Amino acid sequence: MSGKFEIYQDAGGKYRFRLKAVNGEIVATGQGYASKDAAHKGVQAVQRAADGAAVVDVPKAV
Repeated sequence: MSGKFEIYQDAGGKYRFRLKAVNGEIVATGQGYASKDAAHKGVQAVQRAADGAAVVDVPKAV
């Protein structure tokens, strides 16, 4: 089994998504969207961007 994206409406009326791991822990959240459809499109954009994405260590700022 894999994690899941949940789409929900926040207290301010915006639609958001969160990615939950199999154990129920929230591992990522999305920005607020004006519509549920836009939140679904945000999920799709994250899925496309994450497919094969590299992991890069960023040096500490001085």
